[in-house]
Amino acid sequence: MTADQWLEVVVRAAAVVAAFLVLPLLVGQTEHKVMAHMQGRLGPMYAGGFHGWAQLVADGVKFAQKEDVVPAAADRGVYRLAPAVALVPYLVALSAIPLSATWVAADLDAGLLFVLAASAVGVLGTLMAGWSSANKYALLGAMRSAAQLLAYELPIVLAAASVAMLAGTLSLTGIAAAWEWWWPVALAPAAFVFLLGGLAELQRPPFDMPIADSELVAGPYTEYTGLRFALFLLAEYAGIVLFSALAAVLFLGGWRGPADGVLGPVWMLLKTFALAFGVIWVRVSWPRLREDQLQRVAWLVLVPLSLAQLALCSVLVVAR
Repeated sequence: MTADQWLEVVVRAAAVVAAFLVLPLLVGQTEHKVMAHMQGRLGPMYAGGFHGWAQLVADGVKFAQKEDVVPAAADRGVYRLAPAVALVPYLVALSAIPLSATWVAADLDAGLLFVLAASAVGVLGTLMAGWSSANKYALLGAMRSAAQLLAYELPIVLAAASVAMLAGTLSLTGIAAAWEWWWPVALAPAAFVFLLGGLAELQRPPFDMPIADSELVAGPYTEYTGLRFALFLLAEYAGIVLFSALAAVLFLGGWRGPADGVLGPVWMLLKTFALAFGVIWVRVSWPRLREDQLQRVAWLVLVPLSLAQLALCSVLVVAR
């Protein structure tokens, strides 16, 4: 590789890392404020002055000051590695998400499959955390995570396959470029399945049965403290950013919009944060489901609906 090519690789990698570090923190800060307004919480609105702007800084200082405790009976190597396994796959997947037709770190021909595969690896961090903690609540949470992943990964893949079938490509840049105005109507069932499955895969309410504070203390994260616990929180917010951005590309046209040549990245970020706001709103508004209800929704509702959407898309492709 030439010097210019190496420079381009370094700049793209730096941009992805910067976005990965900043966007999840913004989503976390937004969640604090949205929940404070919707539930009348006063605390997050006062730290640091105007509108509680320093709450995120205060949380970071708090996590940094906490003692890093490893249970005596834990598998220390796996226990320490689990937060990184939960976090890094989202960084890798984010590199294939396009902000515009030209702003993408890794424009892959099979970018959709790459992002779905990489994001699924992050759940292994949760499994590793629960198994290695030597805690029965953590182990129960890890088993719930495994069951949840198996149930909801299939409808997510089927919903994404419907979009790829209409676009005729697995490239995320190609999918956004092929997007047409009538797609949100034709793909509404797939969008519903994808967003609901994304909530379940991220273990966000109302699908947070693996964590279930009132039942399992904190599930797989029960024994984690300090910065290691903060990494799991960062992984959760990074997952929200990733799935919101992927949904924006698949169902909302990504950077497509008025003056998208100049404002393309702006449209992409606005759509991503609108979907992230929806994830936060669902958390505040809906109670947790039971484990049997979660499995019933996946296998009796989402899988048949995604298969019907796939059949509809095949008809549309043949008709065109």
